[in-house]
Amino acid sequence: MMHVQNKETFKTILLRSGMVLCLFLIGCRDKEKDKTVDHYNRGLAHVKKGEYDMAISEFTKVIEINPSLAEAYCIRAAAYGAKGEYDRAVQDFNKALEINPGNARAYVNRGITYYNKGEYDRAISDFTKALEIDPGNADTYNNRANAHRRKGEHDLVILDCTRAIEIDPLHADAYYNRAVAFDDKGFYDQAISDLNEALAINPEYAGAYNIRAIAYYHKGQYAEAWEDVGKAQSLGSQVHPGFLEALRKASGREK
Repeated sequence: MMHVQNKETFKTILLRSGMVLCLFLIGCRDKEKDKTVDHYNRGLAHVKKGEYDMAISEFTKVIEINPSLAEAYCIRAAAYGAKGEYDRAVQDFNKALEINPGNARAYVNRGITYYNKGEYDRAISDFTKALEIDPGNADTYNNRANAHRRKGEHDLVILDCTRAIEIDPLHADAYYNRAVAFDDKGFYDQAISDLNEALAINPEYAGAYNIRAIAYYHKGQYAEAWEDVGKAQSLGSQVHPGFLEALRKASGREK
């Protein structure tokens, strides 16, 4: 049910990386700066269009000119990640962290890559390192919660989501993810409460309607479950056929 925090998709990682390049070019000659900036900006333009192969080519040229530019490795890594080339992404994040071991976002993004590879222990380790550097980042707590969820560590999911919510009380994904953990533990009232919060923040959160329907089903509140099924479907969310069949049998109605 849970996925790495929506805000941290590889495309978003890439788009966030369009920072002021001059900060990283101290010591470069003018011609090198000009070439680096040109390739860097062209790479970002390709990223915005979803042209990841061309973005990789441009950032490879940036790295050839300035092999100590950690940000270029990070962006190329995210482009590889967007293509599903996770091993190459990890290699580039490794290089970025070798250059700048204090880069919390590089740890986060490598953690996301490990998560997508199914290597949840490594993902948790990287998210933890990122939090040691940047302990006030709600998204990172939520990402670590997702990895714990994949390992069935429901109590740790709840702890990390609670910390994310303390930092950012409007973090709809953290409420959602904590609700899923509560639902998995059989704490349906707590799950519904958290899903209510997520939906108050984002009324079009289709997944929240989906999970709340399941919680209502477990509580025998079938009318409410059907209502949430309808809302989830109207927002384009697919409701599991097995759940729909169970709800039909339990409620004695078709839809």
